[in-house]
Amino acid sequence: MRHCRNPSQSRRWTKSSPPWAGLRDPGVIEAQRGRDVSSQAHRHAFTTWYASAPALAPYADVLYEQMQDPEHWRPYADAAAVLARLTQSGIPLGVVSDVGWDLRATFARHGLADHFTSWVHSYEHDTEKPDPRLFQIACGELDTAPGETLMVGDHPAKDGGASAAGLRAYVLPAGASPGSERGLGAVLRLL
Repeated sequence: MRHCRNPSQSRRWTKSSPPWAGLRDPGVIEAQRGRDVSSQAHRHAFTTWYASAPALAPYADVLYEQMQDPEHWRPYADAAAVLARLTQSGIPLGVVSDVGWDLRATFARHGLADHFTSWVHSYEHDTEKPDPRLFQIACGELDTAPGETLMVGDHPAKDGGASAAGLRAYVLPAGASPGSERGLGAVLRLL
């Protein structure tokens, strides 16, 4: 699932001040360290980043709240069908995520929450991916052995923690837009 900006909030950026320009700012870089270990650190990291763009600075808190709003997230087009097939096959499913808030409401908003029985959010465990403990916790909650568990992710470095925990890992290629086909059908062929 990916966040997508509210089209009514679209803005034009100049070449000298694109919204990602703050990622070169030492204060923004520092705020990103350990951003997923707590809700407070996550909020601080994103609002600091937003505030680094002068046009966004007055809206930093509002933008963060918008990012958390389930309405502004779009599941990949193939997610529901693949999750339904996995659930029908009796495969236990869990979420391991690096975000600063509980994702259940977002998944519920899009009719996907009932597929999952384990929710492991990094901020609840005072750590972040790639810490293998997060994946071990999920396996424990799912009552599955790590060697019999497939982790599907989208970030090679962060989701590599699954391999360190003994799980098999399938990392999706980058570049998919919110709401597009993600190639999740490949997961069905890996089981």
